[in-house]
Amino acid sequence: MDEPDPDAAVPPGADSTGAGAGPAGAGPAGAGPAGAGPVGAEPVGAEPVGVESVGVEEEFLLVDSRTRRTVPDAAVVLTDCPPVRAELKPELLTSQVELATGVCTDLDELRAQLVEGRRALAEAAARHGDLLVSVGVPPLGGGTAAVAEGDRYTRIRQRYAAVVTDYQACGCHVHVGVPDDEIVPVLGRVRAALPTLVAALVNSPCREGADSGYASWRVVLQSRFPGFGLPPDCASRVEYDRALRRLVDTGAVVDRHMSFWLARRSEHLPTVEFRVADAAGSVDEAVLLAGLIRALVRTARREARAGRPVPAVAPEVAAAAVWSAARYGLDGPGVDPASGRQVPAAQQLRALLRRVRPALAELGDERRVCDGVEALLAGGTGAARQRRFGLADPAALVDWLAARTRAT
Repeated sequence: MDEPDPDAAVPPGADSTGAGAGPAGAGPAGAGPAGAGPVGAEPVGAEPVGVESVGVEEEFLLVDSRTRRTVPDAAVVLTDCPPVRAELKPELLTSQVELATGVCTDLDELRAQLVEGRRALAEAAARHGDLLVSVGVPPLGGGTAAVAEGDRYTRIRQRYAAVVTDYQACGCHVHVGVPDDEIVPVLGRVRAALPTLVAALVNSPCREGADSGYASWRVVLQSRFPGFGLPPDCASRVEYDRALRRLVDTGAVVDRHMSFWLARRSEHLPTVEFRVADAAGSVDEAVLLAGLIRALVRTARREARAGRPVPAVAPEVAAAAVWSAARYGLDGPGVDPASGRQVPAAQQLRALLRRVRPALAELGDERRVCDGVEALLAGGTGAARQRRFGLADPAALVDWLAARTRAT
């Protein structure tokens, strides 16, 4: 499930000092098409800034290599994994495992940890007759699985009943280190971009062996949980804490460590956690997501320090934008949060790239991320590639997805 372990000592992408805690410098300005910021606006002063840390959490399915249905083998597979730099751990359901990288400041190091961790999990799974599959939901539907052991997992199961016991869904989450006093202002300035990030990494078009008609069926499943969607637009940390406390007090979530917002403040250390993406089909897609998000965070920090206003997004427009992203991915209309009107989703992604490009250049990630976005627009999202491969034979699709999961 899309919830971190509250007992973890250090969340991915964070450290005890809060990476990137130096003063913010110049960046692209304001808001433009699809909440992306006016292109060509004058930058604000040029102050030095530390490199924001970044970490990735990837969730995977364990699938029987004969039936291609999920199997409850997380414990035996994890026990059989050799030590790696990333943390390998169980997830909410026994058919899922998670890879959490350490704190990284360089995308090459991030990629290396993802490759190493995926390989270790895939090889351990193979020794038990399983496939490791990075996809948003099981293409053939769920097989045998149970909620993992533990008091918190038990409370989650009791609270959400069939909504959670049927939730064999996997995401790719990105943590970016941000000074704690800047997290809420950052959240306000990334809200309008979240549906575009959802659209870019859709990877779950199949439902129970057939085309769902959606690019991300995982998002549809997650929308059944209370409070799903864009985080609240909060003017202060106090206001943010009040909104989170209301979810706990009303019984909508089991504790402060659980919320279903697409981006949120970590309850452990100073990071912003983005939970927008389906499990990435390939390592390079996960790295692309991390690079794009880190540049967005740096841009939002500078916009906040410059006093630029938070773009207003009406609740009904926010819901429509997330739904449209899940329905079409990049292959159809998106919703411009500023105007509330449909615009091509691919146009929104290009606008987001223009907004964050100065930050990408500073971080040394410009060529990698720009090339990655162009490849995504040319070759299609994970959902589009699955449809090109063909959804008529879900068993063959699972094998293809497993091969992509291991590819480096």
